[in-house]
Amino acid sequence: MKLASCRIRIPSLRYLALTLCLLGTSGTGLAQEPEAEAQLPLDDLRKFTEVFSRIKDAYVEDVSDRQLLESAIKGMLSDLDPHSTYLAPDDYEELEESTSGKFGGLGIEVGMENGFVKVIAPIDDTPAQKAGVQAGDLIIKLDEKPVKGMSLEEAVNIMRGEPGSVLTLTIMRDGESGPIEIDVTRDIIKVTSIKSRMIDNGYGYVRITQFQADTGTQFQDALQSLEETHGEDLDGLIIDLRNNPGGVLQAAVDTADALLDEGLIVYTEGRIQSSRLRFNASAGDIMAGTPIVVLINGGSASASEILAGALQDHQRAVVMGTQSFGKGSVQTVIPLDETHAIKMTTARYFTPDGRSIQASGIKPDIEVKPAELTELEGGPRFSEADLDGHLQGENEGKASEDNNSQAGSPIEKDYQLRSALNLLKGLHILGRKQANEEQDSNP
Repeated sequence: MKLASCRIRIPSLRYLALTLCLLGTSGTGLAQEPEAEAQLPLDDLRKFTEVFSRIKDAYVEDVSDRQLLESAIKGMLSDLDPHSTYLAPDDYEELEESTSGKFGGLGIEVGMENGFVKVIAPIDDTPAQKAGVQAGDLIIKLDEKPVKGMSLEEAVNIMRGEPGSVLTLTIMRDGESGPIEIDVTRDIIKVTSIKSRMIDNGYGYVRITQFQADTGTQFQDALQSLEETHGEDLDGLIIDLRNNPGGVLQAAVDTADALLDEGLIVYTEGRIQSSRLRFNASAGDIMAGTPIVVLINGGSASASEILAGALQDHQRAVVMGTQSFGKGSVQTVIPLDETHAIKMTTARYFTPDGRSIQASGIKPDIEVKPAELTELEGGPRFSEADLDGHLQGENEGKASEDNNSQAGSPIEKDYQLRSALNLLKGLHILGRKQANEEQDSNP
């Protein structure tokens, strides 16, 4: 093999200089003059080898070539965006754990913002959520270690640990005058992807905490179970994606597909052909047009934004809550060898109508901010039922039972959920009236 002429000379780094020479050759080993835009910045490459050499010669401690090169790779990727990273063997295992739904740690989905760890969302029923960690919190210290200057990988490694051990998070939170400390006890995190229940007569509730490999199947099973509990088709459905950090893309596509008859669900655009994908719905809406409200907030990211955006663009659901996180990029795992890989952003997500999710998120059709409901102080309320000797109403006893059954229930404490249920009831009433009018006009 004939090498192109190269004048880079760093005696202690001959193999690195040789690599730079090879970078300037074609696949045949013959030197060719590349286009101006494609030329490698040789001055910058010389600077890199110079820094490499100075570290080797003068750093206070001996550093191996392998360590320096791996650090350079990590730096290249981490400087691109918060989601591109270098995967060492242990990182492979963590990636597999996060998609299977069982792993050790605190139970939070995190990213980087301005050098600090930002909580995208705490996962349901995990130590972090129970301790009071909230979406949007900025973690500035882990125990006594400042986060500033750490990579996301280093911070995550500290957050993981032996079950039962305690980690103190120092966080900054909007609305707080200064840092607050939260002690979180590490545990084995087992994420239940789907939770469902009836929240009122005829109205179902499905909470998707995270998109795992089998979430699409679990979602359909949950809907079937709700209808069996109700004894007939539901009058309305609430899909709760609040604080859902995302997960497996195909799971979000499968969930949307179950509720759409046809059309595009999501597509991706990138520089390489393999990153340009389109996902379309197959025929059949398993809920046959039943009104749906999707709840989102600032902790709804990635796959949850894909589901919300698809149902919104197809006018299959009303999206309610607050604007989502805006994580609309695709990461591809590219193996380097049997034990190492890079996870690199290769594309952007777009909703069926061509809206980019990246950094803008999904805007709800109806904005409903979280609120704490309290009864207004006032005098006692009297009605006909309080008068001695009043005529007994046909549904008097049942109305009293219904009021007592909802008092103190979770829906009474959750203003967004309560708003979603009220909207569904309104849509059902209007739909029923419209159906009756059509039936009367076509005897």
